[in-house]
Amino acid sequence: MSSAQKMPKQSSKWLFYGVAIPLTILVTGVVSSSWWIWASAAPSNFGAKIRLTISDGMPTQAIAQELESAGVIRSALALRLWVTWQSLRNSEPVALRSGTYDFATNQSLPEVVAQIQTAKSSEVRFTIPEGWSIAQMASLFEEQGFFAAKDFVIAAQRVSPRRRTWLPEDIPSLEGFLFPDTYQILPSEATPDRIIDLMLNRFEEVALPLYQENQSGKPKVKVSLKDWVTLASIVEKEAVIESERRVISGVFWNRIKKNMRLESDPTVEYGLNIRQTPENPLTLEQVRTDSPYNTYLNEGLPPGAIASVGLASLKATLDPATTEYLFFVAKFDGSHVFSRTLEEHEKALQVIDKKIQQKTPKQ
Repeated sequence: MSSAQKMPKQSSKWLFYGVAIPLTILVTGVVSSSWWIWASAAPSNFGAKIRLTISDGMPTQAIAQELESAGVIRSALALRLWVTWQSLRNSEPVALRSGTYDFATNQSLPEVVAQIQTAKSSEVRFTIPEGWSIAQMASLFEEQGFFAAKDFVIAAQRVSPRRRTWLPEDIPSLEGFLFPDTYQILPSEATPDRIIDLMLNRFEEVALPLYQENQSGKPKVKVSLKDWVTLASIVEKEAVIESERRVISGVFWNRIKKNMRLESDPTVEYGLNIRQTPENPLTLEQVRTDSPYNTYLNEGLPPGAIASVGLASLKATLDPATTEYLFFVAKFDGSHVFSRTLEEHEKALQVIDKKIQQKTPKQ
């Protein structure tokens, strides 16, 4: 057969592709468009409420699947495509924030994503700084409208093995065991006991394993859970500069080994519920005022912790610096002068007292 006779067949082949391919693209586009309209639409016209918690570190794929399974969105794939498109458009990754959210089934997919991106969570957040006492926490909760301060103080005094089996039995309150951190809670659940549970849970997750692992091996210091938290709380209140934390711990351990009183100002402040400043330091009368927490008058550790303790002070108390120092005194900038002997310490006190007098305005 000649090549001239093959031409008509070849022409019809190109005609087929010329019509079929554009038609396929058109149909695919129509189908894709229809699918996106369906997938990004609200699952329902009725605004039924669905509460869902997105955990910290949860990947986008898991969040999308969770939302689809709960009926908040129609398609997990559509959410992933939407987030990817936003990331490309903004030239940076799109963050989906953790929290507990109240969604409505009449929200579209873009509305759901926007709610998570802007962290319009149903929960409220509160932050407890390191070194805060139960009384300070109670005041914060009252200021934020959670409940009366006295209710939290009373709840924090309820110490029972039923609350946590690992809690020491002879502690006067939960002071020191309420871990400082940022927390989220639903307003309807913000009761003293619920907040205490959250903070004890965090201590159990973060601090307790540190103690158990350290003491089960070959610890630098052997110490009970109660005494660990109590001494760490004093280190927390004394240490301002991170590089001094282990040194301060070392000073206290040295004094304990030599049966010397700790003589820590923060214990006096805690017992009297006062706060000294460089301009208004503790008076001799205050230091001589009897209190179970006064470590100038009483030997050993106080009855319990004096503040919430961060991880750094907890670690420093288990790993004190090896030092000959037995004394320290605070300067203006938060740092300390460390001394080996009482004579050195008294000289340092005189220098600092003189500087305070020079800085204090004359009346």
